[in-house]
Amino acid sequence: MPFNALRAFALIYSEGGIRPASRVLGVSHSSVSRHLRELEDWIGTDLIDQTGNRRPLAFTAQGVQLGETALRTLSDLRKVTDSLRERRLNNSVLVDTTPSFAARWLLPRLPAFEAETPWVEVSVIVDQRQRSPDTLGCDLSIRMGPGPWEDRLASPLMPDRLIPVASPRYWSLNPKPKTPDDLKRHSLLHDRDPNTSWQRWCEIHGPSDLDTRKGQRFGSSDLVIRAAEQGLGVALAHRQLVQDSLTSGLLEPAYGPLSLDLKDAYWIIFAHKERTKAVTAFGDWLRVSAATS
Repeated sequence: MPFNALRAFALIYSEGGIRPASRVLGVSHSSVSRHLRELEDWIGTDLIDQTGNRRPLAFTAQGVQLGETALRTLSDLRKVTDSLRERRLNNSVLVDTTPSFAARWLLPRLPAFEAETPWVEVSVIVDQRQRSPDTLGCDLSIRMGPGPWEDRLASPLMPDRLIPVASPRYWSLNPKPKTPDDLKRHSLLHDRDPNTSWQRWCEIHGPSDLDTRKGQRFGSSDLVIRAAEQGLGVALAHRQLVQDSLTSGLLEPAYGPLSLDLKDAYWIIFAHKERTKAVTAFGDWLRVSAATS
């Protein structure tokens, strides 16, 4: 398998052209072109759509399939090799979680852990996809979902609940809803996570005729919370992820008691290997922090 040619094609695909790929690789564009021809000859099909000398560069269906797969695979390899290259001492802990949980819950609490346990070094990597920590070379993962998983050492970390929130500026221009039916008059912000959908809210609290097709959509819980903080509308947010914004006054809830409970929302997933003293200490701290959240 021509690995150098595959790497060159992945960059052609991600950068949108041969010359941009050559700049990233630090080689001539003719060298990248040779890699492209080599790969097409080896596979036996065109990867670039040459019809009409199209600009910007267009890819065949086979080129799109290979480009997406190559980028994903190279990204996974990079994460694993980076983690393996790190000098893994007995006092180090490598954690995998989602970008939103890392930014909104874990990182704000890490200084407290470091103050309590200064001998442990915690590193964090983020990935939206849920995979075993063994695959990523991590000591543990923190994930949300309907666990436990049969093939993983998962244990519940903490529950959560979904609450509608918006910024004080938004509420000053749009009076807070007194009943769920009042949501019809508000701009709804949507998280693409199906577990955090307005449809789930309507099934429990109503209104049944709320048009959940309307409103802006965002690719992560962190982004939808930031959109709410900027006054773009009302977000259905995880209470665990917005509690700091509620405390600081960046966000205010729409209702008092109304929420959508999520039992065992977050899980700790340990790697299938013997846990060091540092990993055990960090896991114990996570549970204590979760219990006091």
